[in-house]
Parts: sequence; C-alpha cells; structure tokens
Amino acid sequence: MMDVKKSPKANLENKRTTFVLMGLILALGVFYAAFEWTEQEITVYQVENNMDAMFEEEMVENTIQEETLPPPPPPAPDVIEELNIVDNDVETAEVEIVSEDNQKTVQEVVKVPVAPIEEDPEENVVFKVVEKMPEFPGGQLELMKYLNSNVKYPVIAQENGIQGRVIVQFTVRKDGTIDDVEVVRSADPNLDKEALRVVKSMPNWKPGEQRGKKVHCKFTVPVVFKLQT
Repeated sequence: MMDVKKSPKANLENKRTTFVLMGLILALGVFYAAFEWTEQEITVYQVENNMDAMFEEEMVENTIQEETLPPPPPPAPDVIEELNIVDNDVETAEVEIVSEDNQKTVQEVVKVPVAPIEEDPEENVVFKVVEKMPEFPGGQLELMKYLNSNVKYPVIAQENGIQGRVIVQFTVRKDGTIDDVEVVRSADPNLDKEALRVVKSMPNWKPGEQRGKKVHCKFTVPVVFKLQT
C-alpha cells in the first residue's frame, strides 16, 4: 500500500486555525493584564489620597492655638500748648503756665529737733570761797608792792588829815579779768574813789578753781591810806 504524501502548504493550512486561536488567547491575556494593572493603579492612588486626608485631620486636631492677649490701650495724646507769637506793640493777656511736674512735686520740710545746749550749772555762778582762790600775778607780796606804787593819796584828804582803810571787793572772772569792783567798807569819798581806780587798773589775775575747773570768784583787797608824821 502506498502512503499518500501531503505538501508542506497543506500542512500550514491545517495549522492556521491553531495559530489564530493562540493569537486570540494571547491578545485576551494582554488585554486582561492591562485592565488589571489599570485598576490596581487607581486603587493605590486613592489609598494614598485617603492617607493624606487622615494625616491632615490628625494634624488639625493636634494643633494648639496660642492665647492671644488683648492689644494694649492706646497712649494718651500729648497736650501741646499753643503759643501765639505777636508783635511787641500788641498787648497780650498774662497767662500763667503751671508745670505739671510742679503740681505733683511736694517738698516736705522735716524739722530736725535741736537738742538744747546743756549749760554748766556752775557756768555763771560766782563763788565766794573755792578750793583754789584767785591770785595776783606773783602772789600776795607783789599785790602789796603794786598798791603802794600806784596809789596816789588825794590832796584834799591830806590837807584835811583824812586817812583810813578802804575795803574793795571785786570778781575775778575765769579768764582772769577784774569785774564788779565796789567799795564794801568806806573811809572817805575821796579815798574810796582812789581805791576803786587802783583796783580797776590791776592786771589780770590767775582765776580761782573748783574741782579742777576755773570759776568766777569774789575777792577782797584792803587799800590803806596813812599820813606820815
């Protein structure tokens, strides 16, 4: 028996249907794949948008608003005094300008109490007897020499034969000066006058002392007038 031989063209005709079906399947596969890829992209994009929205909502909820303070009050307007400049020959009313600072400034004068000066109770006391009596410069002997040398016997008393002893009292001050000279025992007006003159002309004495302090003290001096026979 002889085999029937077919030409290569006949074999290709038989396989055309197969190739068409495979191409159709491949095209459907590509189309399906393309459709699935498009859906996946859209879905992912939407998810990302939702996440951003959720993130924005969380950010809005966690935002802390700072407390706003009320604006400060506007400053008080400055008062500007208006000065009108006029000519010298125009009479103007006198305006007394009082400074605001002068109205608010109050000067308080505080009087400081002055302590009274305590006076020494013995400051003006004149003693008659003290611990250390006043003394003429050089002592009692120099006092007698001074009186004998300076006393001038009144002529009228000599002519009338008047003589006697005049007791003169005076105060020796703390500075040694002689004060308050007076006659405490008189002999004759002319003799008294001469005795006062001599005592007042004496130099400063050494003052008396009481408890180590210089004080005023009284002192008595006899001035003797005697005629020589």
